[in-house]
Amino acid sequence: MDKQDEQVPAEQSTEEGYSAVPTGLDRLVSEHEEEVSENGRTVRRQGVYLLPNLFTTGALFAGFYAVIAALRGDFESAPIAIFFAMVFDGLDGRIARMTNTSSKFGAEYDSMSDLVSFGVAPALVVFSWALGDLGKFGWSVAFIYLACAALRLARFNTQIETTDSHYFTGLPSPSAAAIIASTVWVCNDLGWVGSELPYELSVLVGLLTATVGFLMIANFPYYSFKDLDFRGRVPFVVIILVVLAFGLVTLDPPSVFLVVFLVYAASGPFMKLVRQSGERQG
Repeated sequence: MDKQDEQVPAEQSTEEGYSAVPTGLDRLVSEHEEEVSENGRTVRRQGVYLLPNLFTTGALFAGFYAVIAALRGDFESAPIAIFFAMVFDGLDGRIARMTNTSSKFGAEYDSMSDLVSFGVAPALVVFSWALGDLGKFGWSVAFIYLACAALRLARFNTQIETTDSHYFTGLPSPSAAAIIASTVWVCNDLGWVGSELPYELSVLVGLLTATVGFLMIANFPYYSFKDLDFRGRVPFVVIILVVLAFGLVTLDPPSVFLVVFLVYAASGPFMKLVRQSGERQG
């Protein structure tokens, strides 16, 4: 028998570094493959990277838990879960770059997770808390926020190779979700829940939700903070400022988060005006 006709052994080592052992599960779930560039050549690799996708899954779970908490009327745990999703989302990409485990699968999985955690979850949380009693206006603004988050993520994915990495175009979806989550958190701490929630406040929250949604798709520049070097040396005063920031957050986390992210949301239109005034003077 020719060697080319011999059967491949049941257990063989793949180039991804794990042992591919055929099991009954292989008949239900096919192995993921994607093309990567190595040393100027395009090769196919099997499997997915575990570490960054663990954090992406954590972000997805946190977003899902926020929805469950809101359906149960727990409007303290729901916003906190969204902030946990933000932490996990910030870690997965950074870890992928640090460990050189970036992949197309990871990028797509992260995008789907962002849509749930920063699109679906905030929309349903704020709808369950304040917008449900506003009728068509309530679910309309919740849908506007969700649709804008989806459009924001789709535009980001298609322009990621051509845009300036120092700036985002439009308010990032995690920051938009943080505004919605911290608003719910602050009002819940004040006792504005259910029948205690003023009708005028519900309308104001609806307008805020729609405005934040439109900021995600607006042509405003937002600083990305991607050029911050956490491994480099900084002046000693920077550490003092970090300590003061932590102390300020511990005083009233939801209020501090709300103010910080509202200021960040306003920085985009402000930066746009500054650039336009500079161009007119030039």
